[in-house]
Amino acid sequence: MASIFTKIIKGEIPSYKIAEDDRFFAFLDINPLGEGHTLVVPKEEIDYIFDLNAEVLADMMVFAQKIAKAIKEVIPCNRIGVSVIGLEVPHAHIHLVPINTLGDINFSKSRPQISKEVFEDLSQKISQKVIL
Repeated sequence: MASIFTKIIKGEIPSYKIAEDDRFFAFLDINPLGEGHTLVVPKEEIDYIFDLNAEVLADMMVFAQKIAKAIKEVIPCNRIGVSVIGLEVPHAHIHLVPINTLGDINFSKSRPQISKEVFEDLSQKISQKVIL
């Protein structure tokens, strides 16, 4: 059965897409740690990030770097934190989270409620800054 991320990539489930190319897809996390929290996934459905072949893993990080730079242009923050947990969805993914303190990337903290309008605005603004 296809993962929820595969369904998002195929357009079967709506998302707030940031960018995509032939191998990777980036979209806003709908249960974010904060505004701009983005997921980067390979289009190929592989459960564990370190099961990706070395070239795909390296290219995924380069793709994520481009997304992170775009997020930082839109969301005021000190850094874009990077996290790979891999337990939530059986599809390799990277979390890109705008942070100012270490606590901003704490996945056990309560999550803010963000409106559909804010998600749409953020996805549009960030996607306009992406240079692939």
